[in-house]
Amino acid sequence: MTSIEGSVALVTGGSRGIGKSLVEALYERGARKVYATARDPRTVSHPDAVPLALEVTDPASVAAAAAQAQDVTLLINNAGATTSTSFLDSPVEDLRREFDINFFGPLLTTRAFVPALERNGDGHILTVHSVLSWVTVPGTDGYSAAKAALWSQSNALRLELQPRGIKVTGLHVGYVDTDLTAGLDVSKISAHSVAEQALDGIETDAHEVLADAITRQVKAGLSGELSALYPQLAGQS
Repeated sequence: MTSIEGSVALVTGGSRGIGKSLVEALYERGARKVYATARDPRTVSHPDAVPLALEVTDPASVAAAAAQAQDVTLLINNAGATTSTSFLDSPVEDLRREFDINFFGPLLTTRAFVPALERNGDGHILTVHSVLSWVTVPGTDGYSAAKAALWSQSNALRLELQPRGIKVTGLHVGYVDTDLTAGLDVSKISAHSVAEQALDGIETDAHEVLADAITRQVKAGLSGELSALYPQLAGQS
């Protein structure tokens, strides 16, 4: 079992939303130190957190952060972003950007921090996925594809890192009540609840955490007909 108490964690995108709640929850559970990263570290508000500049799509920035945070035992890949994209209509550059941030960003940070996680012992990685790893809706083509690829990445890394003593937990969640979803009239789960469930998953060495009802419903539906996930396909064959 992985212990949060006494751990040294690094949270990418730790200045707002789920990342900010994760930083708070880590300290509440006794983490010794938490690096909270952001493009602008001045936006990190937790009084005890160690602000750290990080742009996850920039290999030089990732390498600099890893060099500074050599004592990390827990890496949380939380940073991500999305814009409205369509495979048919959006510029290819916009789709590539989705993958740069949501797939290659976590991969770069994971590769950079694995040596420290292995050296320090009892290493653990939590990567924030999405219910959109398993289903897509209009306007999320690039994001959904990148998150699906990230799910595959976590599955591969879980196997590859197991012999090195590093565990991998994937966090999947739907709509979270943050500033990014403030304008959406949908059912949302609190960022605090997501953070608590994520840390529970780390402490129990769970492979995956499904943080809300819609995520659990969609995951269960993967074994059924596509028309169950996409009702607009009903009656087509």
